[in-house]
Amino acid sequence: MTTIGDPLPRVDGPAKVTGTAKFSAEFPIPGLTYAWLVMSTIPSGRVRFRSAEAERALGVVAVITPANAIRLPAPEKRLTLLQDDRVYYQNQPIAIVVAETLEQAHYAASLVQAQYDTAPAKLDFLAGFPESYPGEHNKEPGDQSWGDVDAGLKSAAVQVDQLYTTPIHHHSPIEPHATIAQWDGDRLTIHDATQHITGVQEDSAKMFGIPKENVHVASLFVGGGFGCKGQLWSHVILAALAAKQVKRPVKLVLDRPQMFGPIGARPLTHQQVTLGATSDGKLTAIKHVVHTNTSLLEDYLESAAFPTRVMYACPNISTTSRLVQLNLGTPTYTRAPGVATGTYAIEVAMDELAYALKMDPLQFRLANYAENDPHSGKPFTEKHLRDCYSKAAAQFGWEKRNHQPRSMRDGHELIGWGMATETYPAKNLPASAMVRFQPNGRVLVASGTQEIGTGNYTIMTEVAADVLRVPASSIDARLGDTSLPEAPISAGSMSTASITPAVKAAAEQAKEKLIAMAVGDPKSPVHGAATGDVDFQNGNIIWKGQTAKSESLTALLRRNGNRPVEATASTKPQLDPKTPCHSFGAIFAEVGVDADLGMVRVKRVVAVYDVGRIINRRTARSQFIGGIVWGISLALLEETHVDWRYGRIVNHDLEKYHVPVNADIPNIEVSALDIPDYKLDTLGARGVGEIGITGTGAAVANAIFHATGKRVRDLPITPDKLL
Repeated sequence: MTTIGDPLPRVDGPAKVTGTAKFSAEFPIPGLTYAWLVMSTIPSGRVRFRSAEAERALGVVAVITPANAIRLPAPEKRLTLLQDDRVYYQNQPIAIVVAETLEQAHYAASLVQAQYDTAPAKLDFLAGFPESYPGEHNKEPGDQSWGDVDAGLKSAAVQVDQLYTTPIHHHSPIEPHATIAQWDGDRLTIHDATQHITGVQEDSAKMFGIPKENVHVASLFVGGGFGCKGQLWSHVILAALAAKQVKRPVKLVLDRPQMFGPIGARPLTHQQVTLGATSDGKLTAIKHVVHTNTSLLEDYLESAAFPTRVMYACPNISTTSRLVQLNLGTPTYTRAPGVATGTYAIEVAMDELAYALKMDPLQFRLANYAENDPHSGKPFTEKHLRDCYSKAAAQFGWEKRNHQPRSMRDGHELIGWGMATETYPAKNLPASAMVRFQPNGRVLVASGTQEIGTGNYTIMTEVAADVLRVPASSIDARLGDTSLPEAPISAGSMSTASITPAVKAAAEQAKEKLIAMAVGDPKSPVHGAATGDVDFQNGNIIWKGQTAKSESLTALLRRNGNRPVEATASTKPQLDPKTPCHSFGAIFAEVGVDADLGMVRVKRVVAVYDVGRIINRRTARSQFIGGIVWGISLALLEETHVDWRYGRIVNHDLEKYHVPVNADIPNIEVSALDIPDYKLDTLGARGVGEIGITGTGAAVANAIFHATGKRVRDLPITPDKLL
């Protein structure tokens, strides 16, 4: 029998490896047409078109521009939906061509001639600092301070005051954004590659001025999202707009260069970190000032200052966030938004201060360990970071480290060991799920969540199997459809903590219904038993302690009308939002740096996490490793190159946008303490998807300093910066 924590293989694995899993662009729709976007080639101004040649091209159904696009009753300001002729950034959708085939649409789009009236563009990030502003946003507050930072710095025996920068990052999932839109009267059906089917449903209904229940969204599988598929973007509404205008279904799939611009990215960060400490290593003050870019369309805050508020005990902390408007597309959530970039800055600064104090970096962190939340003083729901430090350090062999930079060598390689603390906020949102016992013996578990590769099909199956004591092989999991019970966005490392309590509750309610049916059925072997004395085992209903008194659930249903028995449950957060709840981890990295060429090779990584209860050891391990791979990429490889004269991204493909391949990734050893956090949810689980990125970039950067004696504070750390 499957129980929570077992490494149950992915139940959707066979469908994916055999090619039978249908992604959003793969649904055959009668009468389907194909769309191609025309993108802007200037960063600021107005546009008009000459489209006659494109309209005459073979197979063209329509060329839709701001001049002839249907008007939307409630367009979103963040989106560019052909409602006016304004251009706000390079690679902005400015027209859409619909044709009978994809090739015809692509060719006709090349015939559309855009003529521009250019306007001055804001493309100098540093020059925008004097006009930077806090911004309006719904995330953590950008500014938060306590104590007297100036006094704390003045009293410090040792200080570090440094600037840390990170570049723009693009998500680049294997599956590009893809949408099929189809109208039936005033009812809209959308197949979309999204991390939030309900969000697409609600926003689409709002923009077209129709009831929410008139929009049906399906997304059975998502080939990677990493945040870029968390919000609704222009192409989804443009596909629906085109379908409404041509009165036929429309498929719109972005090609790889179109993924760089209109669907968000991790913004630039410019982080000034000032730390002060006593001579014996106690922090006296932390000051963290962050500038990030946003667009002219909407404020987006990369909350890089957030981890500084929760990681270390310090009486005086000041964090400030400021936005700089640029003529670029609106930034968006990128895996571990803010925390990935923020932990890089604060954890490298902590390493620098440890060296200034001549302290071991791990001992320095332990000297400033935060037993409670540094701001409120309230205890964390659960925190076992000390255990993470000790287990990871022992596994890595940290006690053998020579503290002196450039002191360790292996042939022609300089060897460096670095470490960092990892953290990510833990939370959950309201969710619903349904469990149905079928007369044929199978069990359906369903929720309107999404499968973005993290394993939701599998954990839903695992939780239901554990509660119902039925084989996992007899359970069918359904998700990715707005006709199912509503669930939240798959983001923020909160899917597991949100949907598994709902699945558990629905399974328990369905179980109670079947037990009540059985004890009230004179022909049942458990008739007359107290409900507390009846349980399920391997697809049978049994009288506890009397194994002879049992029968199959299919027999029970057959005798009682042969109808399904189901229950739908809704759960909501049980934790006060003001209660500090975070996951933590410790990560240690070893690098080898070519002494002459500056080439960096990560040789091994060891990490231990405190993330609550592990629902599935196999999928959790996969998520930890995936996060660490992303963190290595943050440190060494990823960078969106912008021609700042024109706001044009010049490495907008997977040839020039560097991400790790197998040869870049070392031996990664990960483990979790597996201590439940029942204050957060009934299963005690916290998310694992994003914490692996946080701290990894800093651990690698700190290891590079230990190897070379050279501190690079501008990511990525490339050989030219080490020579």
